[in-house]
Amino acid sequence: MSASPFAFYRGSAAVMAADLAALPRSGGTTQLCGDAHVANFGVYAAADRRLVFDINDFDETLPGPFEWDVLRLAASLVLAARDRGFDRDVARDAARAAAWAYRITTASLAHQRTLDVWYARVDEERIMQTLEAASATKREHRVAADTFDKARTRTSLRAAEKLTELVDGHLQFREAPPLVSREPLSALDRDQYDAVFDAYRSTLDDPLRHLLDRFDRVDAARKVVGVGSVGTQAYVLLLAGRDDDDPLVLQLKQAQESVLERYLEPSEYDHAGQRVVNGQKHAQAASDILLGWATGPAGRHFYVRQLHDMKGSIDLARIRPRGLVAIAELCGATLARAHARAGDAAAVAGYLGQDPDDDRFEKAVARFARKYADQAEADAALLDDAIAAGDVETVTGV
Repeated sequence: MSASPFAFYRGSAAVMAADLAALPRSGGTTQLCGDAHVANFGVYAAADRRLVFDINDFDETLPGPFEWDVLRLAASLVLAARDRGFDRDVARDAARAAAWAYRITTASLAHQRTLDVWYARVDEERIMQTLEAASATKREHRVAADTFDKARTRTSLRAAEKLTELVDGHLQFREAPPLVSREPLSALDRDQYDAVFDAYRSTLDDPLRHLLDRFDRVDAARKVVGVGSVGTQAYVLLLAGRDDDDPLVLQLKQAQESVLERYLEPSEYDHAGQRVVNGQKHAQAASDILLGWATGPAGRHFYVRQLHDMKGSIDLARIRPRGLVAIAELCGATLARAHARAGDAAAVAGYLGQDPDDDRFEKAVARFARKYADQAEADAALLDDAIAAGDVETVTGV
């Protein structure tokens, strides 16, 4: 989080939730992502193996006012623009593009059939069309194509190649402390391990349970996860199908109470993993077929998913100004579609106004995004001061 104000923002969803809770609310309730910053959008493989663009992190998901997600996305775009050294006009345009796309897409979805809204999704073709409409350069097209190509290589086979090694004729995870450690197997007996896995298996539909039964359980390891999840427990499980060339790598990630639950209605689910899984299935156009949940040692809640599964993120380190604005528009439209699946698009569209030329919503969101980005930078500076004073201990180079 100390790497930059944008990194701080990514890891401080709880801070923004407290700030948003103090503001007036629209009353337009939907299934929130809860942490809808721009780096939490990306591509991944749908069940038909086509790449789709969607929100890909639902650790904080909970029903709530639609604008909380919109405002978090818009502020993240301003911070991303500043992180790249873009001028304030680019930051403003990106925030406004996200809000405009959200408003226009919501209005469109409000007039569509219910099943059409449910089936709607953004695939590779739609992404390239967005870049064309934004008059993207050849370089920006190449960056998008590279993202797709890299995502296609991020499979269980590739994960197994990177994370495992052959020891005495058996495949196991490679020790790489502090990021990867096989310690869990020494601390968890086989009966406990099987109980956790069987609990997860029971949350899948019957055909998928049979699919999972075709794999043997081979190994497990602890694996450190990213910015917003540091400090929580996460594991990887290695399963093998016909042979070592037929692997399946699953991730167990700890689920806790959503940071939004302190300010909104508590989740209807007693199990935090179930909250994450069902929230994700509500909002995503296509979800991981092996998404499930389980209770682990000491009663900790986890959700389970495939590791990688052709996942690719937006390369914000390489993005150019026009590319950021184009991505902002795509994220805004994607967020609107996610909200329309679980909420009332017609009610939200009515709240935002029916005149396509009325840009008051976009202007208000952009103003908020600029001011909140200023606040996030000030908060990040306070963290830097605390680190410099020795009040906060940090570990670098991990």
